[in-house]
Amino acid sequence: MSQAQSSSANSADQLQRFSFDNTDIRGEITHLNASYRAVMTRHQYPKVIAVELGQLMAATALLSASLKFAGRLTLQVRLPGNVSLLQAETSDKGELRAIARYDAGLAEQELSFDNGQLVITIEPEQGQKYQGITAIDGGNIAAAMENYFEQSEQLASRFWLECDGDNAAGFMLQKMPAMDSSDADAWNRLTQLADTIKPEELLLLNNEVLLHRLYHDEAIRIYQPSELKFFCTCSKARLATALTQLGYDELDDILKQSGKIDVSCEFCQQHYSFDRPQVDALFPQRNPH
Repeated sequence: MSQAQSSSANSADQLQRFSFDNTDIRGEITHLNASYRAVMTRHQYPKVIAVELGQLMAATALLSASLKFAGRLTLQVRLPGNVSLLQAETSDKGELRAIARYDAGLAEQELSFDNGQLVITIEPEQGQKYQGITAIDGGNIAAAMENYFEQSEQLASRFWLECDGDNAAGFMLQKMPAMDSSDADAWNRLTQLADTIKPEELLLLNNEVLLHRLYHDEAIRIYQPSELKFFCTCSKARLATALTQLGYDELDDILKQSGKIDVSCEFCQQHYSFDRPQVDALFPQRNPH
């Protein structure tokens, strides 16, 4: 398969799992093309933020396979400097969205992860929310992900994340616990081979071509891919619930000045407007009749 054909073959946003026979190692590859661009077209992020946010989206997509129930998984990078937050979310259906918060005057400079935190939140629709926090010691998102799994899950994991501002991609290897393996050297060998992946290969090559280049001497199983897409969970009802937290008096002041309340979703920039009857309906206790 030519590189041009390979690029076309992975144009769909997908997550694909694979495993190695006679080992306790599994892997995943993800490509985010349309879903990543859907985020970028809604925001005018500086290139340095756009690239890091793409890598975070790829990491989130790689973790989406771990959602075995209806719910959401969120990755946050919290930083003390000009960029305070990078956030990406996925649902069990592979629906992705992302956002960054930063100072408007941010110059095009290398993003520092010093003293940052990686926060992983899992929110099932039914059940208790889980949150894990780890320091970003390795200077990038991939290293932070590896630290999290090592410390919190006791799973040896490696992540390779790439983004060129137009597309994002990720590659993960993970050593599963409590499994018998006849290949004691597999982890070192397979991760060392993955370290040879070039950014353009991960971004452009078809999964089967990439895996063959890396592991043509290995017994590898490739499973059916799952689809990924951009999707925002915002709605007028959700925004209305958020407005009630401000209280009637504050909303009333805004209505007196502007005649309506305009709100935009910070993720997808969808605009919503509320007039006085709609605001009054949010506070039925003020008008029992």
